[in-house]
Amino acid sequence: MADAVTRLATLGHQRIGFVPGAEGYMYTHLRRMGYCNGLRDAGLPFDERLVAEGAVDRASGADAAERLLDLPSPPTALVYAVDRAAFGAYDVARRRGLAVGQDLSLIAYDGVPEGSFVHPPLSTYKVDSRKAGARLAELLIQRARGADPADLRELDAASFLGRGSHGPAPN
Repeated sequence: MADAVTRLATLGHQRIGFVPGAEGYMYTHLRRMGYCNGLRDAGLPFDERLVAEGAVDRASGADAAERLLDLPSPPTALVYAVDRAAFGAYDVARRRGLAVGQDLSLIAYDGVPEGSFVHPPLSTYKVDSRKAGARLAELLIQRARGADPADLRELDAASFLGRGSHGPAPN
């Protein structure tokens, strides 16, 4: 999420909204923290109004986009913690006559295959789930053999799939 925010800021976006995932999950906390770190790294102020309620599907993602785009000074870009929720922003943009990737930039996270079929294709971060699952199995075996859980924490960077849903901030 930090990379998404700094990537958008580099393209001139000053107001970047964030749509977190489901409450109560570690990924939601980590992705919100990444959003905040990205704002800090880009020298942009944190504005609580630019953080929507959590969304995990198209309908809740659309609700979040509606709320953020109804602000008196709406964001020019949205970062979604979940790809499937970001699909809702496409519906909202279409209804409002906004071109995704031009009038409104979108970047999400998960790398679901459906992201390549929306127009324009969704810019997203993809994790190699097979590799992650294999590594998790190795870590679980180490834990079962007595390894300290604190020594078993790892983060692996996701790959950015830069597609057409993000671009320079509109003038």
